[in-house]
Amino acid sequence: MYKLRNYLNLILIIFIFSGFSGLKAQIYDKKEGGGKPDPQLSQKDNDYLDRQAKVFLDTVQSILSKNPAKVIPDNRERVMAKLLMDAVFHEHYAVYRKPVQEFFRARVDQVIKELETTSVEKGIRIWKIYNMAFIARTKSVTIAFDLVSGITSGTEEFAMSKEQISRLVRQCDLLLITHRHPDHADKGVAEYFLDMGLPVVAPEQVWKNDRIFSRITHLERSSDKNQQLKLKNRTLDLMIFPGHQLKGIDNNVYLVKTPEGITVAHIGDQINEGDFMPDFEWIDQVAKNHKVDVLIPNAWTTDIFRIVKGFNPKLVLPGHEIEMGHTVWDRLPFWGDDKYLELNYADLKKSKYPVAVLAWGESYQYNPAIASQHINK
Repeated sequence: MYKLRNYLNLILIIFIFSGFSGLKAQIYDKKEGGGKPDPQLSQKDNDYLDRQAKVFLDTVQSILSKNPAKVIPDNRERVMAKLLMDAVFHEHYAVYRKPVQEFFRARVDQVIKELETTSVEKGIRIWKIYNMAFIARTKSVTIAFDLVSGITSGTEEFAMSKEQISRLVRQCDLLLITHRHPDHADKGVAEYFLDMGLPVVAPEQVWKNDRIFSRITHLERSSDKNQQLKLKNRTLDLMIFPGHQLKGIDNNVYLVKTPEGITVAHIGDQINEGDFMPDFEWIDQVAKNHKVDVLIPNAWTTDIFRIVKGFNPKLVLPGHEIEMGHTVWDRLPFWGDDKYLELNYADLKKSKYPVAVLAWGESYQYNPAIASQHINK
């Protein structure tokens, strides 16, 4: 294992070079499927940035493999691994670099392998795939939330392959989509579910004028109605809170109760701000009426701390970090950036709530009976 001072040296390298690579990045010609360098950079400079990405991401792989997400908060090695990811993925055109593409697909391959070989006898195991895409598995059910291929990054070379998507879908029982934005609702992924006879639930705004619309399950959005969704071999209890992403976009906030009695809430891109704040009326009341084991919020939402307090979960698994379809400035880094985005994420991390920040491809095993044992006091 690397010594601590080696990690500190790497972090120093990050701050020296990430600024350089963010200002002068490589632009690629998608039609040719390869790289067409920015005229401001020489080929030698572009080759250097490729090698830098490979070194950083190889180091990330090594650190995460030796330091899996088992306790909260992260140890220093895990923190540094995610800082390295921030440095690479905040280069303006990072997704067009081969080491970046290989890294993402390798992380997806790891999830596929684990899903294909893992049964969960107790509690729930939750994998973080990409952005707000999570897969949660108990002994009896496997639920996909906002599963997407990564095509919104802008290149097929970064996105999952068709084989990867197919293998992921075959491990799931259903897909829950929160809202219409393509970094959460991927029609190609949804079609895999539907073609396998698996239900896809989404708000009515999702693909409303597309042929696929009639194949989607549209359940009632209500803060006080329990509903049941029929799966192939069982039914699943869930609530769909009537959330929003600002005024114009319906955002389903799912509260799912598994047959084992474990509840998972996924909020998608739930956000109220400015003069549009109606959803806090029900958000503030959730914990008064429901037990929530695991909450999956987007880390950049306004007043994330208030949302977490409203759900009062035993565990928080945030998502939406470094989504590559966003501009470089809107890619929330793993270290968080409360000042730039005007958040209170840092306050949440200092609170009583256990927050497990996973990198792509990682999972967290939660067992309600021993949940407190995962916390480093």
